[in-house]
Amino acid sequence: MPDQFVSTTPLDPRAKPLVDQLTQEYVTRYGSYFGDPPGAEMTRYPPEVFAAPDGHFLLLLRDGVAIAGGAFKRLDARTAELKRVWTDTAFRRQGLARRVVAELEAQAVRQGYGRAYLTTGFRQPEAKGLYLGLGYTPLFDIDVDPETYGILPFEKALPGAALTQTGPQRTAA
Repeated sequence: MPDQFVSTTPLDPRAKPLVDQLTQEYVTRYGSYFGDPPGAEMTRYPPEVFAAPDGHFLLLLRDGVAIAGGAFKRLDARTAELKRVWTDTAFRRQGLARRVVAELEAQAVRQGYGRAYLTTGFRQPEAKGLYLGLGYTPLFDIDVDPETYGILPFEKALPGAALTQTGPQRTAA
């Protein structure tokens, strides 16, 4: 069975192993460096911010098992903020994170966004390399020691986006 993307929520039981790995990665790389308890980033946002019409959460499944995933939430009327992009450690070096980001970008365009924004930490050179390789513009000087910044922000205009003045379209409930 080929890999498949599924739109879901962070509460989906299939997401738990990925979320647990990402949380452990944050704990290992940063501890309480930013002043929060270790792993606090993973509980910073309620699951609802990753739901339509403003957000999206997806998993990449292989044989029904989540091997990668990611999400976005609304930053502003025209900007989707990518979050939680992660590949299971057993499936690295297969281009899965690139596929997840491409799918998130395409979904953001479908939801009316014209720009993607994201941040990564200074102790994640793999992520920095990924986003630079995907055409994201660093909003920091890449020649300066990244620890100087702590948080490394990036942005990218989303190709094919038809921007509206109001951003994502909302439907009446």
